[in-house]
Amino acid sequence: MTGLVLGVFIATYIGMALGRVPGLRVDRAGIALIAAVVLIASRAVDVEKAAGFVDLATMMLLFGLMILSAQFGISGFYDGCAALVTRMAHRPEALLAATIVVAAGLSAVLVNDIVAFAMTPLLCTGLRARGLNPVPFLIGLAAATNAGSAMTIIGNPQNILIGQVGRLDFLTFFAICAPPALACMAVVYGIVYWQWRGRWGEGASTVQPGAVADAAGTPIYGDRQQFLKAVAATAALLVLFVSPVPRDIAALAIAALLLASRRVASRDMIGAVDWNLLLLFVGLFMVTGALGATHVAGDAVAALTGRQLLPDRLTVLTPLSLVMSNTIGNVPSVILLLKLWPAPPAGALYGLALLSTFAGNLLLVGSLANLIVAERAAASGVRLGFGAHARAGVPITLVSTALGAAWLWAIGAVPL
Repeated sequence: MTGLVLGVFIATYIGMALGRVPGLRVDRAGIALIAAVVLIASRAVDVEKAAGFVDLATMMLLFGLMILSAQFGISGFYDGCAALVTRMAHRPEALLAATIVVAAGLSAVLVNDIVAFAMTPLLCTGLRARGLNPVPFLIGLAAATNAGSAMTIIGNPQNILIGQVGRLDFLTFFAICAPPALACMAVVYGIVYWQWRGRWGEGASTVQPGAVADAAGTPIYGDRQQFLKAVAATAALLVLFVSPVPRDIAALAIAALLLASRRVASRDMIGAVDWNLLLLFVGLFMVTGALGATHVAGDAVAALTGRQLLPDRLTVLTPLSLVMSNTIGNVPSVILLLKLWPAPPAGALYGLALLSTFAGNLLLVGSLANLIVAERAAASGVRLGFGAHARAGVPITLVSTALGAAWLWAIGAVPL
């Protein structure tokens, strides 16, 4: 059965790199689930063992954070933030800065994919209403959600997994990763500004008058009570995260309290959860777990250890993060590395979280947040193309990755 497990594993990660199955409408989550079903149906892995490969604590933490984000969404907070950004600045340069700061700040506390999903449509509408081309601001939005999410353990899915596997401390993670993440925000602003200065209205199109009025009149929150409930839940969760209470239990407890509402149906809250992402995690946990249970994984790790090629040094970790994040994606690559890499040192885990997140800015396919911004913008009539993103994304990633690696080396977290 080892040959079957290895074949399914290879086919799965080819699918992760392609992002779909040619000729079929099957995305990465579908690929991972089909692969898990093949392993179970062929008896290469039994059901109990496959279920045991799933990191339940990580799944519970992700689910809890998604319920919290759903609470903000129901209150109208995300739409209000996007509308506020487009009204608060009188110059495009200041508007770009506001977009980056707001998107990064929200992504540090809430899962970045949800921030990107919620803010993109109204940002497109408000910018076009002002006669501005949304493309540079969308690039700033996508890159800022990645940069901001690198600050904390709960900023993005790969950080959540890394934090759970390594039992990393919330405040220590912030102290190590926040300074380079703030530097990355400055890099995002500087490069987008430099590339688009004097051309903010170039290629701008119009929107329907009704849509402009809707965007202009959107308040920072649509439902005050639900907004205050979300803020209180966030504050309570952050307090619990720095306490001895396990993070997954804390997130589930807060989620349960939010679901117990007299005004919002629980089905609406649960429906706002990104089940596609959760199912991607389940499938990849099973596939990588099955490979990890074979001798192939142990032999590969032993060979890499003998050649000093484990990603516990910056000279290996940095290029590996860039390549893997922009081929199979940063979430699948982190799941794979953590499953096959025995007992990684804490410093390398901080480095993996930071560098894999920064690497997501390189190409449009580098992170789920990038793809969400592009797809949501297309639905609003704005095209964010591969070339336009790469023109800014490549220098943003190279500069921010160099700064991040230099910081990790300077503080002694990860050796060269």
